[in-house]
Amino acid sequence: MSHQPPSPPADLATEVVNALNRSSPEQLQDVATYAEALAEHKEREARLEESADQEEVEERPDDLPDDVPAKATITIKEINDNRYYYWQWREGDQIRSQYKGPVDSKSERD
Repeated sequence: MSHQPPSPPADLATEVVNALNRSSPEQLQDVATYAEALAEHKEREARLEESADQEEVEERPDDLPDDVPAKATITIKEINDNRYYYWQWREGDQIRSQYKGPVDSKSERD
C-alpha cells in the first residue's frame, strides 16, 4: 500500500474533500458505509420512479377518461338483460366504477 494519500475525484466538492481529510479513520469507515447505502437507496428510488412512469405511459388505454386511474380494468355488468362496459378500480377498501358504454355483441366476439 502506498504511503501517499489517495487523490480525491475531480468532481468532488472541495468542502467534502476537506471534511473527509479532517475525519478519523473510524469516521471515514462510517462515511463510506453510509455513502454506499445512500447511493444504493437513491439508485433504487430512481429505478422505481422510472418504472412507474413507463408503466403509466405504456398501460393507459387511449379511451380511458381523465378521471379514471390507469390501473382500472374493464368489467361487463348485466342490468335488465342488457350488458354494459364499466371501468372499475379499487380505492382503499372500496370498488369504484364508471360507465363506459353498451356491449356491442359483435365487438364482444372479436
